[in-house]
Amino acid sequence: RPLMAELHAIGQIVGASGFGSANLYCKWGAVAGSAWRVLEGATQGQTQLDLPADSSCTVWGHPIDIHYASRGLHGWPKLHFEVWSVGAFGRHDLAGYGFVYIPTSPGIFELECVTWRPQGTAREELAAIFFGGHPRLRNTDLVVSGAERCRLRTCATGKVHVTLAVLLKDFEQYGVVTGAGEEDRSVRN
Repeated sequence: RPLMAELHAIGQIVGASGFGSANLYCKWGAVAGSAWRVLEGATQGQTQLDLPADSSCTVWGHPIDIHYASRGLHGWPKLHFEVWSVGAFGRHDLAGYGFVYIPTSPGIFELECVTWRPQGTAREELAAIFFGGHPRLRNTDLVVSGAERCRLRTCATGKVHVTLAVLLKDFEQYGVVTGAGEEDRSVRN
């Protein structure tokens, strides 16, 4: 069966805010359902470590450029993030997980991905303050799948800021309305 349509997402992981700690970096990936195929571009990567003068805003400016082809809409592509902090003694500690869907209409978007991390017991949280080592997921597929995620005890940690230009080709040819012409381009997940 021929491929139905194409989606091209070009932009950057701008940075992060609200984490309460400096020295952050981000591991990212793009996932999509079985009807989607990557034509070009990296589907995972890692930003550099930012060492800001103050911890209010982290700047990464990491490029994203992914080109998909699709036979169906099921499994629309999304970006997932793991934010990590590096302590004074070089220890890497999880700062948060999150994901955001690539927008379904063409245009330029400023996305905010709210992140979270598993919350440990009172003893684990106290130990993490002094020694690091917040609880982590054994299977990070839970971040994007949603299966069993509702059973987790979590706490909000911060936001990852992403700018994406989305180009769609041939969706209308197959009867898919993409919302072209909408005015509000600010999306929060």
